[in-house]
Amino acid sequence: MIRKIFPKISLNISYLLLILLLAVTGMAMAQGHGPLYGLQTPTLAKGGVDLNVASMSLSTEDETSYMLRYLFSYGITEDLQINLTTPTMIERLGDAPRTRGNSNMPANGDIEASLWYRFFSNAFGVGKRFESTAIVGVSAPTDDVRGQVNVGNSVHAAISTGYASRTWYGWIGGGYQYYFKKGGEQLGDLPYASAVVGYRPNIFMGDYPKPDWRIFIESLAEFPGDNKFEGQMDFTDSRSTKILVGPSFLGLYGAWGISFGAMFPVVQDLTLGAVKERYRLAINLSYWL
Repeated sequence: MIRKIFPKISLNISYLLLILLLAVTGMAMAQGHGPLYGLQTPTLAKGGVDLNVASMSLSTEDETSYMLRYLFSYGITEDLQINLTTPTMIERLGDAPRTRGNSNMPANGDIEASLWYRFFSNAFGVGKRFESTAIVGVSAPTDDVRGQVNVGNSVHAAISTGYASRTWYGWIGGGYQYYFKKGGEQLGDLPYASAVVGYRPNIFMGDYPKPDWRIFIESLAEFPGDNKFEGQMDFTDSRSTKILVGPSFLGLYGAWGISFGAMFPVVQDLTLGAVKERYRLAINLSYWL
């Protein structure tokens, strides 16, 4: 199994890099200082502008998707941030798992606007702080049908809390995405949780112009509900359970940043008809204005 998966991952990484290179030819980009997949807490400074482009892939047993995502963020205050993300679909999945790309981005063809509010922040010591952030968002699909089910608009809400220092990082959080009915059909909802631990080696603690790298171990637990159809009797709340774990890396150099990582399923307790995953890949290039 490993011999079959890893050559395909290598090919997909090369493809993602090519897509990303083509996308950044005429665009500046940016992402946060946190993990790639899990919920996080940092918000932009007042008046800060953050542009980001990400190349993302999700592979199931039968097919693989490729997508570019663009993200624009603006700091209204140091604790309040607005975001808008749009996709360019390279290859869609015929039967896509219900998931999110990360805290700021859907993993499918949705256009999403969101608001981040850091409602708690406690700085202490040198470069140490605890903080908590709430997220609310709305999205509209760019496809009419997903997995043979009509796709409606959706709402997303999440909350995360974490600790950051010059060496260690940690975040935990949970979220919920709800899809509205369309044409008598409704995609199942998505409760999820994430946990992240990060480490910044001593060798990378120098100031600019020295590069700065951080390493994260990320985990996701997702509990997607079954799709619903008009006239169908449903007396149970049937859900899949999926747990994924993987590494990610964040490199910073001045106003530029790059992050990349992968997630692999360790638990897949799926309901009938749910799609089994093999891996997820993502690469971000960043520039802060």
